[in-house]
Amino acid sequence: MKKSLNVMMLSWEYPPRVIGGISPHVFFLSKSLAEIGVKVHVVTCEFPGAPAHEVIDGVEVYRIDAYKNPSPDFASWIYLMNMNMQKEAATIAAKIENKIDVFHAHDWLVATAGIGLKHVFRKPLLVTIHSTEMGRRDGVHTQTEKMIHETEAWLTYEAWKVICCSNYMVAHARWVFGLPEDKLVMVPNGVNSRVYQSIKKGEEKKIRAKFALPEEKIVLYVGRLVYEKGIHILVNAAPRILEKVNAKFIIVGSGYMKEQLWEIVKSMNLEHKVLFAGFLEDEILLKLQKYADVSIVPSLFEPFGIVALEAMAAGSPTVVSDTGGLSEIVDHDLTGVKVYPNDPESLAWGVIKILSDEKYGAYIRKNAYKKIKDKYDWKKKALKTKKIYNSVLSEYSKSFWA
Repeated sequence: MKKSLNVMMLSWEYPPRVIGGISPHVFFLSKSLAEIGVKVHVVTCEFPGAPAHEVIDGVEVYRIDAYKNPSPDFASWIYLMNMNMQKEAATIAAKIENKIDVFHAHDWLVATAGIGLKHVFRKPLLVTIHSTEMGRRDGVHTQTEKMIHETEAWLTYEAWKVICCSNYMVAHARWVFGLPEDKLVMVPNGVNSRVYQSIKKGEEKKIRAKFALPEEKIVLYVGRLVYEKGIHILVNAAPRILEKVNAKFIIVGSGYMKEQLWEIVKSMNLEHKVLFAGFLEDEILLKLQKYADVSIVPSLFEPFGIVALEAMAAGSPTVVSDTGGLSEIVDHDLTGVKVYPNDPESLAWGVIKILSDEKYGAYIRKNAYKKIKDKYDWKKKALKTKKIYNSVLSEYSKSFWA
């Protein structure tokens, strides 16, 4: 009997711990891999109320104590967390009857643990690079940024294959880390459209009433409140949009720019038109995405743009910056509207274009949903990832390392 493929994934975030796009990516990828017969063990950081070990849809999830050692700053915490993650993951891997075939790390935050496990068990390491410090910061300037960049470079050097979620990110990673072309492979993110289909009909009025007046169009932003996500572009576009459309801006997420953004809102006397909603429960967020009149992804740097996929799957017409992975997801005037990055006037034009023409919005919505179903189903991404695992293992079996 053929042994099933055994994979250990490392990620610093996994539901219910959600900081950015890595958490849903690892959740849905691991679950979809399990559905096609891959045995997946996810090792991640603890979260209050979440069990240290549980099985979710066939995926073994282990949450390790990420705060065992006191640390003076974020960089120190990452280093100490990795030491503990490697130790705990090694103990788990050693007890697994069918030995781990592949270690799969997600981003630099688990680099040290992933590289350590590779050498302890002499098994291939794959890495998914979701973003880079060079891209996020438009270069590396501080010692911390240099440390993160060097860690990313080290991780990609140690990896057998480097998976990126867009063609843009493949080219970016090749340039930033000087990687050979045959080391890079592209697997787009997926999206679970079923969660939006399961929302009961007749809830729209109730959800909309929570966030806006009946006559207001809902303009939705979901993401971190950080510079590279371009949230300040949306805030600065608000007055232009309100000149043409009666709208309410709902901003979901948190980040270091929140206070600065609120000061801008107050200076424009738009406190009654902009709502900083913070983090929302999944049940509320999914409904809000489904019933938003338009969803905005105004990023300056965007390796992929999973929130754009979610909006398209939810049936919310989407306006995105024509940059990075977003340029590959959205077809202008067909599955969404592309606007110039870092340009409030262009962003306002895109939002007004959708909100002022219901037929156009319906046309965008229909085409976007079809593209989601055809191209971004998680099972297809899992099958492609499994194929990469098997290809790597075939190469590994013929190498001196085996």
